Amino acid sequence: MRDPDRFEAWLHRLTLNACLDAARRRRRRPIEVELTIEPTAQGDSTGLIADREQLERGFRRLSVEQRAVLVFHYYLGLSVPALADTLGIPPGTAYSRLHRALEAMHAALLADDQTAAQTRMRQTT
Repeated sequence: MRDPDRFEAWLHRLTLNACLDAARRRRRRPIEVELTIEPTAQGDSTGLIADREQLERGFRRLSVEQRAVLVFHYYLGLSVPALADTLGIPPGTAYSRLHRALEAMHAALLADDQTAAQTRMRQTT
């Protein structure tokens, strides 16, 4: 390798490309990402389970590119400049993609809340 300092960015880009290739091959099947949340306190964990399920449903509504940006930034802990370097895009574009992915996740969670509220209303009437 010519530049050892770029190895990590190269590895992240390689991982992203492999994920995108797999997603393209499996367009008809949903991509499953398992979020693990460890309970911080003893007691009733039904709220944590409900939150986790809601996050998973919201995450499934995002595009592959939006999922990748969120995973790289929040799960892998990449800074936005490192994310931009990994994806081979300008930092401003990385900020924009992250912002749009967060907006899409927010909209997906709101839509899920509305669907759940409508389901509860139908069950009570």
